[in-house]
Amino acid sequence: MSIETALQTLRSDAGFMRNVTVWQQMPARAASTTPLPADLHPGLAAALRSRGIDALYSHQAAAWRAAQAGENLVVATSTASGKTLCYNLPVAQALLADPAARALYLFPTKALAQDQLAELNALQLSIVNCQLSIDNSLRPATYDGDTPQRERGRVRREARIVLTNPDMLHTGILPHHPQWAELLAGLRYVVLDELHTYRGVFGSHVANVLRRVQRICRFYGSNPRFLCTSATLANPRELAERLLEAPVTLIDDDGSPRGERHFVFYNPPVVDPSLGLRRSSLLEAESIAATLLDHDVQTLVFARSRLSVEVLL
Repeated sequence: MSIETALQTLRSDAGFMRNVTVWQQMPARAASTTPLPADLHPGLAAALRSRGIDALYSHQAAAWRAAQAGENLVVATSTASGKTLCYNLPVAQALLADPAARALYLFPTKALAQDQLAELNALQLSIVNCQLSIDNSLRPATYDGDTPQRERGRVRREARIVLTNPDMLHTGILPHHPQWAELLAGLRYVVLDELHTYRGVFGSHVANVLRRVQRICRFYGSNPRFLCTSATLANPRELAERLLEAPVTLIDDDGSPRGERHFVFYNPPVVDPSLGLRRSSLLEAESIAATLLDHDVQTLVFARSRLSVEVLL
C-alpha cells in the first residue's frame, strides 16, 4: 500500500473525478545546501555535526549572513523548512562568543515556546557533550503566566535566552525593567516567531510593545537585532518593517527539500439542482480520508469546529 496506489484508486473512481475541478501535480525538489559557515563557532559547529547537521539549507545560510552583517531579517519559507535554525544559530553564536550577551524569544502561544525550549535544551546538551565550557552555555528558560513565582527570580538572574509572549512581555517584564537590567543591557537578538499572527488590532498592540522594547534597550545601552520568521505571505517584509519600524532583509528562497505534491480541488456533488445544494463537505471528507486510510496513507483532516472534527473522527 502507498500514496501512489491511493491516488490511482481515486483517479479510477469516475464519481470522484467528476467532482474534481483541479488536480495539479508539483514535482519533488532536491535540497539546496551549503557547507557550515567558516566563521561558525567551533564548538557550535561540532554540536551541529554531532546531531547529523553538516550543511545548511541555502535560506539558513542566507539568514546567517544577514544576521552576522547586523541586519534585521524575516524568513518566509515553507513549513518544516528549518526556520528554527535560522535564528538559533546566530543567537547561539553570540552567546558563546560573549558571556554578557542575551536573547529574547517571542512566541504567540505558550505551546510554541515550550517546543522551542526543548529544542534549545537539546542544542545546549550537544554543546556540552562536545566539551565546550559550560560557563558560556545557552541557559534557556520560559517566563510566562505558568512560570511558578519561586522560579521567576532565578529566570531573571540566570537565563541567557528568555522565551515568552507579547502579553507577558507587556505586563510582566517591561513594567519591571530594572529587575531585568542584565538581560536588557546585554540583549543582542529578539526573535519574533510566527510573524504572520501579528496583524490587525493585535498586531498594532504588538508593534507598540516592540517600540517600548527598543526604547528601553536604548536606555540600557543595547541595540538588539530582530530575527523574524513567518508563514509564506505576499508581503512578509512589509509586515516586518511596519512592526519594527526599521529596514528588514527578506529571505524567502526556500532551500529545503520537498517531496512530490498533489493539489486536488474537490467540489461535493450537487444533491438538489433546483436549490443548488451540495452534499455535506464533512461526509465527502470522511469518504476521501477513508480511502487514504485503507491504503495506509497517513492523513490529516482539518475542520472549522471541534464538533466537526469529532463527527469526522
